[in-house]
Amino acid sequence: MLKKQRTTKKANINLRFNILTAFIYIVGIILIIKLFSLQIVHGAEYREQSNTRLTRESTLEASRGAILDKTGTPLVTSKMEFSLEMYKSKVDTDTLNTSILNMIQVLEKYNCSYSDIFPINIDPYEYTIENETLVNWKKANNLEEDITAEQAFYKFKDKYKIQNTDNIQEVRKIIAIRYLIAQKGYSSTQSVTISEDIPREAVAEFSESSDKFSGINIVVEPVREYVSGSLASHILGYASRIDADEYEKRKATYSPNDIIGKTGIEYVFEEYLKGKNGTKQIDMAVDGTTTAEYISEEAVAGSDIVLTIDANLQRIAEDTLADNIQKIASGGFGKVYDAKAGAVVVMNVNSGEVLAMASYPDYSPADFVGGISNENWAKYRDNEAKPLVNKAIQNSYSPGSTFKMVTAIAGLESEVINLNTTINDTGIYTKYRDYQPRCWIYTDSHVGHGYLNVSGAIEKSCNYFFYETADRMGIDTLVRFAKYFGLGSKTGIELQSETVGALASKETWANLHPDEPWGPGNTLQAAIGQSDNEFSPLQMARYISQLANGGKKIDVSIVKTIRNADGSETSKEEINQFVNKKLGLEEDNIEDLQINQSYLNAVLEGMKSVTSDTGGTAYVRFRDFDISVGGKTGSAEAPNNQVHAWFVGFAPFENPEIAIVVMVENGGHGNYTAEVVRDIMAEYFGMNTQNVEEDMSAVPYVEMIQ
Repeated sequence: MLKKQRTTKKANINLRFNILTAFIYIVGIILIIKLFSLQIVHGAEYREQSNTRLTRESTLEASRGAILDKTGTPLVTSKMEFSLEMYKSKVDTDTLNTSILNMIQVLEKYNCSYSDIFPINIDPYEYTIENETLVNWKKANNLEEDITAEQAFYKFKDKYKIQNTDNIQEVRKIIAIRYLIAQKGYSSTQSVTISEDIPREAVAEFSESSDKFSGINIVVEPVREYVSGSLASHILGYASRIDADEYEKRKATYSPNDIIGKTGIEYVFEEYLKGKNGTKQIDMAVDGTTTAEYISEEAVAGSDIVLTIDANLQRIAEDTLADNIQKIASGGFGKVYDAKAGAVVVMNVNSGEVLAMASYPDYSPADFVGGISNENWAKYRDNEAKPLVNKAIQNSYSPGSTFKMVTAIAGLESEVINLNTTINDTGIYTKYRDYQPRCWIYTDSHVGHGYLNVSGAIEKSCNYFFYETADRMGIDTLVRFAKYFGLGSKTGIELQSETVGALASKETWANLHPDEPWGPGNTLQAAIGQSDNEFSPLQMARYISQLANGGKKIDVSIVKTIRNADGSETSKEEINQFVNKKLGLEEDNIEDLQINQSYLNAVLEGMKSVTSDTGGTAYVRFRDFDISVGGKTGSAEAPNNQVHAWFVGFAPFENPEIAIVVMVENGGHGNYTAEVVRDIMAEYFGMNTQNVEEDMSAVPYVEMIQ
C-alpha cells in the first residue's frame, strides 16, 4: 500500500515537471516569434519611432492686443515676425557644418541678417576688438598672446573641422555660427536665435527642404508695430523687452524674452494687452529634423484697448502745437521767445473724454522695440525739452489769468460781489502798505481799467478786480471752489505719473515755506493764478469743461472700452477698479457744490467777449471764425524771468461740446497760443482752417499780454 502511494506521488511530480517544461518551451517560442517580429518584420518601423522620441516643448506667443482710436483706427498693432533658431542635434561635424552653410545661403538669398559675434574679419584679416578686450578673448580661447588674426582664424577652422568647403568666405560664415552657438550655449531643448524678421519666402524654403538643415526651427513671434509713427506717443507709451527686475516679479507668467509695457497705455493695461501664451509639442529625430508638431494649448490673444481720442484730431493737435511753438521761437509774433515745449488737451465737456492730448516734443515708440540704441537714448536724454515727459499730465505750471474764472465764481457764490458789483481799477492796489501790486495795464500804460463788473473783468483780465474780490472773501473760500473744479488734484486719467499739481492755500504755503506766515499778499497773488498755484494742462481742461457744462463734475477718461479676444467687452466699472488699483488712485472726496447758473453765465459771457469783442485779448485770433467761442488768455510768470503762455477755450458757446487748453513753456503771451485752439476747433467742427491775417495792430499790445 505504501509502495503504491509513493509511485502515485512520483507520477504526479513527473507530470508537473512535464507541464512546466512544455510551458517554458511555448513561452520561448512566443518570445522568439515576438523578437523576430520586432527585429525583422517591424524593425524599420520601430527604429524610425525610436528616432522621434525626442520631444521638445515650444511656446506659442500670444498676439499682443491692439490699441485703437475711438473710431477703431489702429494706432498700435502686432505683426507676426518669423525667427530662425537652432537646437543641438546628433549629427557628425561635417553634416553640421554643411547644414549651417545651407542655412546661411538661404538667409543671404533673401537678404536676411544673422547673428555674427566672431571678432575676426577677413580680406584683410583683422581683429574687430582691441586692447584689453582682445587680450582677454585670446586667453579665453587658449590662443597665444602674439597670434595674428589670420592665424587665429585658421585655428578656429581646424577647431570646428570645417572641411566641406575651401571658400574662405564660406568658412568664415560657418565659423560665425559655430562660434555663436558655442558662446550662447545650446542643447536639444535650449535654442539659439540665428536670424530675426525673416520673410515668408525664406520660411517656405526652410520648410520645403528641411532635410538639408539640422536642428533648425522657425518661431512665430508677435512684434509691436506703431503704425502712425510718433502720433500720440505720450498716450500710447511703448513696450520693450522685460528687464531683470520685472522678470523676477513676473516670472510665473513671463519668460526672459517677453515684451512688456513700459509707459503709457502699454504699461497701464499690460495685464489686458499681454494675452496668454500657448504650447506646441515638437517631435524631432536624432539628426535634428522635425518629424511632427502639434498644439497642446492654444494661445489666447490679448485684449484690444479702445481709446477716446480721435486719430485725425490728435494729428491736427500735434501738428498745430508744433507749428505754433516754432513760430513763437522764431519771432513769428514780433519777438523771439525761448519756446521749446508745450501741451494741448481737447476734452468733451459733458463726458470728460479726452479727444486729443499732445505733448511737444514727442518721440518714436518704435525706437524702444527690441531695446533702444545708445544713440537714440542719448538723443532723448540730452534734449533739454524732455521729449519723453508727457507735459499734458506730468508737468504743472502757474495758470496765470486763466485761473480768474475760479476767483469770479467763488466771489459770486460767497456773495462778496454780485452781478451788479463794479470795482474801480485805479491801477495800483493800495490796501496794504507792505504789498501794493499793480494791474497789468498800469504797468504798460500807467492807467487803470476803471469801473468793471465781473464779466468785464474777465474780458479785460483785470488783476485789480480779482485782487479786491479775493481780499473780500479770503483764501479759504477761494480754495474751496478751486478744489471743486478739480484744480490741485489728479484727474484719474488712465496713465501713470500724473501730477497732483499744487493749489495755493495756507496748508500748501506752510509746507513749502515753513518759516513764513501766510499774508494778504499771498491771497492777492493766488487770485490771479500765481503764488503756489501750479496745474497740469489736463487739470485745466477739466476745469474749463466744468465751467462750460453748467458746473457739473466730470470723470476724466482716455479709455473708451476694452474688447476681449472672445468678443466680450470689459465693463467700465471693472476698468476703473483695475486702473485705481494699479495707479494707486483714491476716491474723489471733493465737496459737490451747486453753482448758480446766472453766476456761471456771467463768467462765460466774459469769456465770450475775450474772443468776440474788439477789446478782447484774443479777438484778433477769432474775429473771422464761424463758430462762437468762449476763451481766456493767460501769461504766467515762470522761473528765469520767462512767461508761460496759456489759452483756454470752449465751443460752441451756445451749446458747448469741447474744451481746449493749450500751454507753451516760455511762450511769451497767451494770445499767441490761441491760434492752436482755433485750428483744432476748425478740424473738430469740419471747417476749413481759417487763414486769419496776423494783424498785430488790431489789438493793442497791452491787451494781449494777459
